[in-house]
Amino acid sequence: MRRREFLWLGVAAAGIAAAGVLSWRAFTAERLRARSKTQLGSVPVGSTVFESRFGPMEYAVAGDGPPCLMVHGTGGGFDQGLFFAAPLIAAGWRIIAPSRFGYLRSAFPENPSSENQADAFVDLLDELGIDSIPIIGGSAGALSAMQFAIRHPDRCSALVCIVPVAHVPDRPAPLPPNAVARAIIEYGLRSDALFWLGLMTAEDAMIRSLLATDPALVHAASPEEQARVRSILWDIQPVSLRADGLMNDAALAGDPAPMVLELIAAPTLAASLEDDLFETAAAARHIAASVPDAELVIYPAGGHVWVGRNTDLFGRIHRFLSAR
Repeated sequence: MRRREFLWLGVAAAGIAAAGVLSWRAFTAERLRARSKTQLGSVPVGSTVFESRFGPMEYAVAGDGPPCLMVHGTGGGFDQGLFFAAPLIAAGWRIIAPSRFGYLRSAFPENPSSENQADAFVDLLDELGIDSIPIIGGSAGALSAMQFAIRHPDRCSALVCIVPVAHVPDRPAPLPPNAVARAIIEYGLRSDALFWLGLMTAEDAMIRSLLATDPALVHAASPEEQARVRSILWDIQPVSLRADGLMNDAALAGDPAPMVLELIAAPTLAASLEDDLFETAAAARHIAASVPDAELVIYPAGGHVWVGRNTDLFGRIHRFLSAR
């Protein structure tokens, strides 16, 4: 089963779960929790908005030390970027985490391509007065991170691709969605209530489909790792504030376009896991084989959200970036 199919099935699980009769009060409490994580009233917590060439762009900064740009994956925003990069913040990095097009308070321009997202990162660096920076892209965020390295080599000092949902030569294109799947992804992703019902009644199914990870891995993990994975899933809420970005990622990452990876001059690290249900290990290997002198890390197990590998993975990333 391919990446786009997993996303559609996850949204379908949320729609099917809507048939259940659950407490509206509980949903209201969860909606308040989700919104309070990213907002105080109408102002997102700890984030700033500036005017890029594509319209408003949101970002947050955390930590002290050398700067590093952390690009979130599908279902994220600046909050997911900071969450992913927490080990790097603890290790002494200043993490800059933007919300990509269509997520939270960032604009959704007419052409929300990976190339334009990469150009928006340049506007962010100009806003912050940063000449050059290492960039980390997770999952669908790896696409714009790679374009940043290709299009702006003078601004990119290093590139890290974590579970990249990127092009692999000779991989068959996924089948287009049927009418039911199109309706679910169009309307289900805009409903906080439907998404919450899916979380409440089919969490394992959503871990498998949206996070492309075997739920058994999560159940067997440490309490800390279980909490980390559940945070990634549950903090997609409020999904209505991320719907445009989610649908754009489904299009860009569902059938990713090839890139001229040989043009990447920055030191590069690609990391994935063999059992990632989005099959990103093949993409990581392709990146490592195509970018001159790139490094490759492949774990045997851990799924798309690298269950049980967080400490080791970000330890490797810290050492890789520190050596540049």
